[in-house]
Amino acid sequence: MAKVAASAVPNLKSQIDALTSDPTGAPGVVFAAVNKQGEPIFEHASGKIGAGKSQAMTMENVFWIASCTKMITGIACMQLVEQGKLALDDVELVEKLAPELKAVQVWENGKLVPKKRGITLRMLLSHTAGFGYAFFDDRLNDWAGPLGVDEFSGSYHDYLSQPLVNQPGEAWEYGINIDWAGQLVERVSGMKLNDYFQTHIFKPMGITHINMFPTDQMKADLAYMNSRAPDGSLSLNLDGHLNRRPLYAKTKEELDTTFHAGGAGCFARPSQYCQVIAMLLNDGVHPGTGQRVLKKETVDEMFTNQIPNMPNFARQGISPPKPHLSNALPEIYPEPHDIPQGWGLTFFLHLKDSAVHSEGTGWWAGLPNLFWWADRKRGIGGIIASQIIPFGDPKILGLWAQIEAGLIQNLQ
Repeated sequence: MAKVAASAVPNLKSQIDALTSDPTGAPGVVFAAVNKQGEPIFEHASGKIGAGKSQAMTMENVFWIASCTKMITGIACMQLVEQGKLALDDVELVEKLAPELKAVQVWENGKLVPKKRGITLRMLLSHTAGFGYAFFDDRLNDWAGPLGVDEFSGSYHDYLSQPLVNQPGEAWEYGINIDWAGQLVERVSGMKLNDYFQTHIFKPMGITHINMFPTDQMKADLAYMNSRAPDGSLSLNLDGHLNRRPLYAKTKEELDTTFHAGGAGCFARPSQYCQVIAMLLNDGVHPGTGQRVLKKETVDEMFTNQIPNMPNFARQGISPPKPHLSNALPEIYPEPHDIPQGWGLTFFLHLKDSAVHSEGTGWWAGLPNLFWWADRKRGIGGIIASQIIPFGDPKILGLWAQIEAGLIQNLQ
């Protein structure tokens, strides 16, 4: 049973406090790590709930976890694959549930052209279906023209109208693929995606504080969204949260007309997100409740490389057309170039031991600089949570690597 030496904890906490006490560090950070028994092995809330605010950050604070939602949507999809209601490689089923995915075309050189092959659920979960994000790929802004496109508007239109930017199966590109996977969950289950999550994923694990539509209590605990200027200075994001529409939706009509974004929709208390990680570490059974959420072989499939023909997929650079949302990244994930890179069903997969992660570790991120990981070999995982845009914040990335390495060095 993985535990962290008690003697190491004060030093790890002080490393986090050093960043949040620096005016150009981070306003506030929550770090939470868990073992496969579901026990917290390290937790620390540091700093304030927002830049210039006096209220201390606590473990109860709630964060917009953005793309950390993708792994949860993957769990939902794989539950339905287990039940035979969805299938990873069935184009016909996808097109029957979502005729839009049969009709969708590819935006190539300023015009729409037919796609050469059908889209599968496996492609959607692996980001090879051909969709992009307008904040990462300027071709989508070119397609949208003066009307623009905003993936955080809460509008169905901004997702479901987008064309492909690559031919299906031909390239890995980060985009709204998993939002479409969430639409398949809704259409085959007859439930809105957030309702599906609550009923079939969160309730069996006793999770109360992960939601696409935060409760009044969650909203009272919501951390502020912050913005880092090019000179490194920090301030509150002037428009507040990016994903605002779900924060105001109350009536059934408002809830139903707000897009349930399987790629970025959830708000969460980080320690509760760790319970989802613990279930994956424990081969699909939540260690606290004993409820099976996924079969072991399903978890194994999620942690299997889906794109062996694309071993350098995360070495592509990103020159973001919306620099307030993402920093330019020379590589999506920099590591020595002789190491092949993998992608599981919704997350990055380490195919060899890395500087910090062991072989088989899955991890991914959320736009406001949150990063989670699940190391099945060591039986530990966790999340570092901040609310800072643009994405790719070097100070949060550096702290994540530093604290995770410290946890591993002090495992007992």
